[in-house]
Parts: sequence; structure tokens; C-alpha cells
Amino acid sequence: MSNVDATEIDKFSELAHRWWDPNSEFKPLHDINPLRLDWIDQHAQLAGKRVIDVGCGGGILSESMADKGATVTGIDLGEKALKVARLHLLESGRKVDYRHIAAEAMAAENPAAFDAVTCMEMLEHVPSPASIVQACAQLAKPGGWVFFSTLNRNAKSYAFAVLGAEYLLKMLPRGTHDYAKFIKPAELAGFARGAGLEVVDLVGMTYNPLTRVYALENDAGVNYLMACRKPAAN
Repeated sequence: MSNVDATEIDKFSELAHRWWDPNSEFKPLHDINPLRLDWIDQHAQLAGKRVIDVGCGGGILSESMADKGATVTGIDLGEKALKVARLHLLESGRKVDYRHIAAEAMAAENPAAFDAVTCMEMLEHVPSPASIVQACAQLAKPGGWVFFSTLNRNAKSYAFAVLGAEYLLKMLPRGTHDYAKFIKPAELAGFARGAGLEVVDLVGMTYNPLTRVYALENDAGVNYLMACRKPAAN
């Protein structure tokens, strides 16, 4: 439980009841979810697979992966977010097993248990992202997929993700992101390789403020997604 920032947990807990409101502070998550879901599905072919969503929050991605035919477990340390996630299952009729447990503890309990591991928009909110990456690698079966998304650390990402999104466009509450915790792709790739993963794909996620449209492109200057694979057993 040491790899937890209580301030970050409290920040999202205060907003948890609005998680499934597509016009709330979580609107960006609702807007990008189809893009990230399709990208994950293209790599991992989710139907029939056992998947774990690390840092699942209110369950937006977890539910959508279940809708693709995956057997999904969602884990988070935000109890209020998990309550919202469980309540939403009553409305959606989908099946997701939500657990209040740290990634490292889950990995110790269930090593090599999942065909795919997702960890989206979480690494920039924990004290030790490398520890989360290691846990995700441990959770994956040999030959399994591990997916991350986070924010690059450079002047452009500060301008767009902090000044633009939080102050100018007011897409996110002020203080949502701490620029110092942003992670460069090379750093994340280093964490992944250190955990025994192979980096397979890197794609950027862009936002056009005029059309209000998100897209997956080669520009990883601000938001980006990384697909990794755990080597198959010999």
C-alpha cells in the first residue's frame, strides 16, 4: 500500500459520483474510450479473454471491455469510485469483478493470470509508476498483452494538458494533473523493458479544440498509449 498518493485518491473520490455523467469532469474519458477500446481490441482480441483493468476508477473502460466479450476484473484503491462502478453494473447489466486492492498485491495473489492487462491514465497519479508497470507485467500470462496510457513530459504537454485542458478550455478540474509526474515514452519503455516486457506499439492521442474530436495519430507529444507484450514461455 506504500505506492499510493492519498491526495490523488481523495481528488477523484470527491468527483466519483459524477463518473458516469458524460458531460461531467469525466467527459474526456467518455470521449476517448471508444478510441482506446478499439486500439486495445485490435491488439488483444478481447472476446473470450481474461482481462484486468488496473486503476479502473468508475469502470468506463472495464465495462466496455466486458461488452467486447472479455471476462474483466477491475481494481482500484478508490473505494468511492468502486462503489459507483458496482452501482453502474445494475444499470448496464454487464459483469465486471471489482476489487479494492493495490496492483502489487493483486500481482502477488494472481501472477501470470490474465491475457491482457490495461493501466490507463493512472501512472501519472502514483509515487512509483515503475512499480505499477512491474505489477502489470507480473499479472500478464506469458504471451499476454499489457497496455498503458499516460502523459508525455515536455513543454507541449504542459501547455495542452495543464494550461489548455485545466485553465483555458476547463475540460478538467484545476489540479487534475501534476506536470512533474508526467512520463516520457522513453522512460515508460524503460520501465516496461525492466519488467521483462517487449514494447510493440506506441501511438499518440490528439485533441482538436475546434472540432472537439480526439484521434489516434503518430504525434505522442501529449497523450500517448503503449502496447507491450510479455514474452511467451519457451
